[in-house]
Amino acid sequence: MKRGFTVKRTAAVTGFALLGLLGACGERELILPGERFDVRAPLDASVPTEGNPAPADRSGLSANRSLPVALPAATVNASWPQRGGNAAHLAPHASLSAAPQLVWSSDIGAGNSRRNRISAAPVVAEGRVFTMDAMSDVQATSTGGAQLWRVDITPPSDRATDLSGGGLAYGAGRLFATTGFGELVALDPATGAVLWRQKLGAPATGAPMVEGETVYVTGRDSSAWAIDASNGRVRWQLPGAPSSTGMIGGSAPAMAGGTVLFPFNSGQMIAVLREGGSQLWSSQVAGERLGRAYTGFRDITGDPVVSGGTIYVGSSAGRTLAMSAASGETLWSADEGALAPVAVAGGSVFLVSDEARLVRLDAATGSVIWSVDMPYWENATPKRRKGITAHYGPVLAGGRLLVASSDGLVRFFNPADGALVGSAELPGGAAAQPALAGGTLYVVAANGKLLAFR
Repeated sequence: MKRGFTVKRTAAVTGFALLGLLGACGERELILPGERFDVRAPLDASVPTEGNPAPADRSGLSANRSLPVALPAATVNASWPQRGGNAAHLAPHASLSAAPQLVWSSDIGAGNSRRNRISAAPVVAEGRVFTMDAMSDVQATSTGGAQLWRVDITPPSDRATDLSGGGLAYGAGRLFATTGFGELVALDPATGAVLWRQKLGAPATGAPMVEGETVYVTGRDSSAWAIDASNGRVRWQLPGAPSSTGMIGGSAPAMAGGTVLFPFNSGQMIAVLREGGSQLWSSQVAGERLGRAYTGFRDITGDPVVSGGTIYVGSSAGRTLAMSAASGETLWSADEGALAPVAVAGGSVFLVSDEARLVRLDAATGSVIWSVDMPYWENATPKRRKGITAHYGPVLAGGRLLVASSDGLVRFFNPADGALVGSAELPGGAAAQPALAGGTLYVVAANGKLLAFR
């Protein structure tokens, strides 16, 4: 009897508890006052302080401002010999018409596929546009669109479908190509003949950089190389901090006076004396964007850009830094990752972020002046998302910022306030960073075409 009484009493207590809970459900929800922030927004961005007003959008960024920007005069640059336009990656303000139109397209070989990808940005020199397709075919095309030569630089012991990656640079009268097969190849720019090959011992999926009679290359094992441009002999070599992950089409070394800057896929960057290869300093592009799986890749994707005594560099993990070129000391850090060389002009830094935003930063402080959302998902419907739209740029041309995108458009933005001021159809969608020379915009499309806009 006693045992049964205990069971009944427990049931009664439970019933009263349920009635209490049901009663509580009828109460009105208490809505706390205050501003709501995205759960992924950095904590410091949600705390209003002097110089850091409360964000006005879901991204946690400051409210957009329209500020005048004093741009240098646009120039008709004759060449674009390296990624970023030159050895410092400080691209010029290039001349371009107000409403550029597609004037010709030329086949350059294999386009993107599930197995292979185009990663090399075009370079322009000696009246030729040099490109590399997804299968390591290098081609020279005239500035009028005629194919001049094409050569497969895949090593004889490998198959072109095995690997992707690599980049191009022109200098010392030669064309240089890095490959995912772990080689630096020198070509005759007039004929495409292979002049020499140098094995690097690891894939070199980023572009080379040429200054004087030396080619500088970063290997995927975080090794730094200085190679004689005339014969392919190694002048010096340095190890870096290795990483097991990295991006196809990574960044290229940069030149800062007599110092060479080597970016690595670990997020480390080292400064090395051009003569002799002695290391001066090492720095890390530290920090990551919370809530994004891709931040496990800490590759330096925003090639170091040298402007005066400052280096601007960004990572795929959601950070862009300004560093002292003399010491490597971090001057400021912005919570936006740069996926290509930033554009620096008029006291501002312009970049395409890891979250598909075109952003203008104050070059002195790193604070956001404005931020513009661009297409992110290829299909915005939550259950039908297939991939992410790739954006290449920005490049300053004709008084505007241009971004070439994989969704089939070249977009033009006002650098003062970020307003979209025009666009041009880009058949096939962009597959790599654009190049500008002679008043012409050159873009490699994902379908294996080289497109020219004037």
